[in-house]
Formats: sequence, C-alpha cells, structure tokens
Amino acid sequence: MKNLNHPLNIILMGPPAAGKGTQSELIVREFGIPHISTGDMFRSAIENKTKLGLEAQAFISEGKLVPDSVTIGLVEERLGQKDCEKGFLLDGFPRTIPQAEALEKMLGSQNRKLSKVILLVADDKELVERISSRRVCPKCGASYNLKTKKPQKDGICDSCGSELIQRPDDRAESFVVRLDAYSSKTLPLVEFYKKKGILAEVDALKDIDEVFADVDKVLSEAK
Repeated sequence: MKNLNHPLNIILMGPPAAGKGTQSELIVREFGIPHISTGDMFRSAIENKTKLGLEAQAFISEGKLVPDSVTIGLVEERLGQKDCEKGFLLDGFPRTIPQAEALEKMLGSQNRKLSKVILLVADDKELVERISSRRVCPKCGASYNLKTKKPQKDGICDSCGSELIQRPDDRAESFVVRLDAYSSKTLPLVEFYKKKGILAEVDALKDIDEVFADVDKVLSEAK
C-alpha cells in the first residue's frame, strides 16, 4: 500500500462495463482510501435509519427520484466520516453539473479539493461485446467475464459455487439503451472537469493490470 503525504480525493467515471468496479478494488487496495458508491451509501443510510436515510427511503418507496438535496447531504455525511480523512474514491456521484458544483462547494467549505477525476474510456462496440460476456453470481454478487475474467470452472462462481447468470440488463439490446443514457448525462460532466484541468482519461479496454498501471501513474502524480 502506498503512503502518500497528502489526501487523495478521486472521482472515477466511465460507461457501464468499463471496469469501474475492478479498478475501484485495485485503487482501494493500493492507496488505502474508501470506495464510496452512491448505491452502497444509500443502503447504509437506510439500514442505519439516519435522518437523511429515512428521507431517501420515503422517496424510493414512492418510486420517486431522490432529490439532489438529500443525495448531497448523504455524500457530505459520508465524506465526514473518519475513514475519509486520507481521501476517498467517489463512484456514481456526481451525475449532473449541479451535483458537481455542490460537491465543489462542499469540499471547499471543508478546505478540501478534488485531486483527480479519472475517466475510463472505451469504444461502445467493444463495450457491447464485453457486457454480453458478463456473468454474475445471484448468491454472493461476484462478477465475471467470459473473455477477460473467467471463473475457474465454466458457469460456476469461484467464491460460493453457485451457478452464474446473465442479467437482463447485460443483454446487448438493453445495454445499448444504458450506454446512450450514460453518454447524454456524462458528457457535460466530462467537459466540466476538463475545464478545471483535473480530468485524466484512461483506456479501459487494455488488460486489467495495464489499465491499473495507467490509473496508478495518474494518481501517484496527483496533488
């Protein structure tokens, strides 16, 4: 694990199937900072029945989108926890320019700033091929890829021995819709962070170790 002499505050962005989960695990292991995904954050706040968690639950129960004010409050609450003192890896937030501006303001009030925004870049056609090869374990949630991260035994989870499945969202026709939605929402954020000079693009279609070598280089040079 690297021991940096400054906090490392990172956002990891990228389209579905670009390998954000895998790279997040490697970043956490190498740099010792917590991986904060909005999904996990919501679940934790709801399970612990925090004030904001209960507010979020009320919207979710009614099938409504959780408003920015609640989401931003949850992020601020999470980033204030002790394990974030040496930095954090945000995944799934921000998703919009107003959220990005709110994060910037929040960090500024805490005398903190973003070190780097990493964008995993991949060709759509390649991603469709990759996602069609993804399989997941319905029991423990482990994820595999028939091209790049095969299970030791065909169709069987290495961790718990359950039979792997293909999620409906991972079928090519469904995935193209997800890619289009990602592109339309994310492009403004890419431009936002490019203008600030903190965006680094990394080719996500290399081997996992090669991708991480590029990510590692970017983060090791970040200030």
